[in-house]
Amino acid sequence: MPRIEPVTPERAGLATRATYAFAARRYGVVPEPFAVLAHHPALMRATGVHEMLVERASKVLPANVSELAVYRAAWTLGCSWCVDFGTMLQRLDGLDTERLAQIADYATSDLYSDDEKAAIAYADAVTGDVATAVTDEQVADLERRFGRAGVVELTYQIALENMRGRMNSALGIQEQGFSTDACRVPWADDAAAAGK
Repeated sequence: MPRIEPVTPERAGLATRATYAFAARRYGVVPEPFAVLAHHPALMRATGVHEMLVERASKVLPANVSELAVYRAAWTLGCSWCVDFGTMLQRLDGLDTERLAQIADYATSDLYSDDEKAAIAYADAVTGDVATAVTDEQVADLERRFGRAGVVELTYQIALENMRGRMNSALGIQEQGFSTDACRVPWADDAAAAGK
């Protein structure tokens, strides 16, 4: 249960209910971060528009590189919701989600390509507690691999995941079952607990 209860459809305004309907069509259920963010409808709309624009704009990197870097940032931050959702996104992109169980050992694993390892190491440096963890050599290597636009996209995606993961963790938002196709509906938990 998150620290701030989700806004149920019955308590939501018209624009929020429309957002819920769109999200439910797209993901099968309303993502809990949206249902909590609905307490601030203007930020919820801004977040939704931002996420759609970022998704449309992020086409420079191969999906496997971007998704693994974002997943690693979520894993490092300990955001169970982001790890859950990220696993689903990789599955829907047709990527190998079985290897995610070995992400802790990516540097020595044969399951990850050199490009993927470089992106994951960059996610570690960006997500770490030390702002100077990213090196000039690391960025130069990434530029050789992915080009300047690719480095900017990778950095943006990792930084965005840091924001998502830190917000979800602070608000107590936990995994929702996206990775297993057993999604938990945010307000259904409250109804079940109340015996409704």
